[in-house]
Amino acid sequence: MLANFEFPTRQVLWTLTFASQLILLVVLLGRDRARRYPWFTAGVVLYALRLMAEMLLVGRMAPLVLQTVFLTLGDLAVFVGLLVAVEVAHQAFTGAQRSLWIANTLGLLVVAGGVLFMWGPWPVWSKIAWGSIMGKLQLMQLFSQKGDTLVQLLTLGVGLMVVLFGRRFKAGWRSHTQMIAIGLTTVAIAWLTIQQTWQVIARTAHPQSQQEYEHLLGLGNGLMNTNKLVYIAALIWWIVWLWRDEPGVEKPQVAEPESTPTPNPEPTEPPVEK
Repeated sequence: MLANFEFPTRQVLWTLTFASQLILLVVLLGRDRARRYPWFTAGVVLYALRLMAEMLLVGRMAPLVLQTVFLTLGDLAVFVGLLVAVEVAHQAFTGAQRSLWIANTLGLLVVAGGVLFMWGPWPVWSKIAWGSIMGKLQLMQLFSQKGDTLVQLLTLGVGLMVVLFGRRFKAGWRSHTQMIAIGLTTVAIAWLTIQQTWQVIARTAHPQSQQEYEHLLGLGNGLMNTNKLVYIAALIWWIVWLWRDEPGVEKPQVAEPESTPTPNPEPTEPPVEK
């Protein structure tokens, strides 16, 4: 009788994501990329930590404590995501004029802030119990959700600028900075598209039966799995390109030890017969 090795899709995606993150961390540390991209490395570590918490803590802690842990990690991920966007922009546009930096930064913040203001529903502030624990958790959740959206919008803007104008500075084609930006931009596009699609479905769908409700939940899980697949593809993309050296970077040559020549013995004259 054959053993049953079937795994749910969620478990398979979790395993692939976590394994890819570990391989990427090995590449970042082993190839000395972490020193150049410390916040990008920190973001990968934080995401792996969140996956570990999901696997180890769900079902083993009180719901309120578990929610606090995940919201804290989510809020921390927002700060790290903002620093990753700044790091990529700094690595790509080193040497640009300060006025250009200020103009592009302000323009990007205005556009991203405007989109964020129009994006999705906002809570009714008068209904939030500011002094209670649940009110504080609501604020943490709001910061995590809206902050994550802002990070994705800023990442998308920075990534597009790196791809379009990076060659004029220090982010040419096949450079590590541009490869990181392309992966982050792809993840941001997928995340924003899926979030907007789900919001439209949630607003328009009105399930009338249990079957329709289960179909709606299955559609939401399918969208989440698609987002995870895009992130796995980005991890593989980063593993491949960060393992390789950038164009124009010469590999250090190992000096071969010089061999000391063996001195030739002087020819001896044959003895003279007396």
